[in-house]
Amino acid sequence: MSTYIFQTPPRIIFGNGAVAQVGRETARLGSRALIVTGKSSSTRTGSLEAVTASLNEAGVHPVLFAEVESDPSIQTVEAGAALARENQCDVIVGLGGGSPLDAAKGIVLLLTHPGDIRDYTSQPADGPGMPLISIPTTAGTASEITRFTVITDTEQKIKMSLQGTALIPSVALLDPQLTVTMPQHVTAATGMDALTHAIEAYISKLATPMSDLHALEAIRLIGANLIKAVDSPDNMAAREAMLRGQMHAGLAFSNASVALVHSMSRPLGALFGIAHGQANAMLLPVVMDFNRSAAADRYRHIAEALGENVQELSARDAAKTTVLSVEELFEETGLEQHLSAYGVQEKDIARLAKDAMESASTAFNPRKADLESVAAIYHSLL
Repeated sequence: MSTYIFQTPPRIIFGNGAVAQVGRETARLGSRALIVTGKSSSTRTGSLEAVTASLNEAGVHPVLFAEVESDPSIQTVEAGAALARENQCDVIVGLGGGSPLDAAKGIVLLLTHPGDIRDYTSQPADGPGMPLISIPTTAGTASEITRFTVITDTEQKIKMSLQGTALIPSVALLDPQLTVTMPQHVTAATGMDALTHAIEAYISKLATPMSDLHALEAIRLIGANLIKAVDSPDNMAAREAMLRGQMHAGLAFSNASVALVHSMSRPLGALFGIAHGQANAMLLPVVMDFNRSAAADRYRHIAEALGENVQELSARDAAKTTVLSVEELFEETGLEQHLSAYGVQEKDIARLAKDAMESASTAFNPRKADLESVAAIYHSLL
């Protein structure tokens, strides 16, 4: 067996009411915390108030940076890093969905590594970082678990996927109660995002026995609970299962990477502003169908984790059942199914396909893709 490395945050705290522990955890690491969050949602839901109160109670001075937009830009990350320097912050606390958590990681990178953030698209951000506590309020990106962050270069209109050990949070603090306020469409999109992470990690060329364990558990939890969470937002059992599911998915893909779905979704976000989870949701069934012949044995295990009975089916038929199961789950979420709804036209496909092929995660896809096959997938979703 080949050697592999499995990396996780040093501390993962999970449970209802866990947000109350952020003050104690931060005080272990420093005394001045930059809170990185979105422009309104954490204030509206009360999560920012809870975090600030816990920090104050623990004697930690909070500095607020509530300027993160959807798909955080280089300029936003630079502004956050400047505020942290100005206030001599020694801990970063990310609070929110994937965008604030990714922005917090980008700020850590700028505070601890030399050069321009763009430099780290071609080299890992390894070595020492700085204390980072990540608190998700959605159940999808698992940024609180992973060594990845995605920052948007608005000038080039590309999403930069950055990675390195310096970006792994010191503490991941997961409180299911913080996810209850998600709107239905956000629950659906982030849930499909987490399912995509798990499935792509399981079929990735970099998959390992350890990542497989987490990927299959994530698929099992998400498959059984996504629609429950969408239809019944106050179902705490479903909310807890979804947050655990996305955590397992994060542990899987942080160590096994993702594949073609993510390569194709990034340019949709950068060029057309399609939310990451929504883009992944549209692409996942179609890309899975493209990969069927190259991952049939693994698809059988995915189907079983989704609750499908494929024991008596051939590998080919089991793989077809797997794709159909994911397609039906996607349709049941009620999410948009067509790229044209976001303004994507036939003339845009060549640029999208080119950008997708240049993404590093394309190389980890189980079936080799080319410009023609990627363009055909985009075309099928217009």
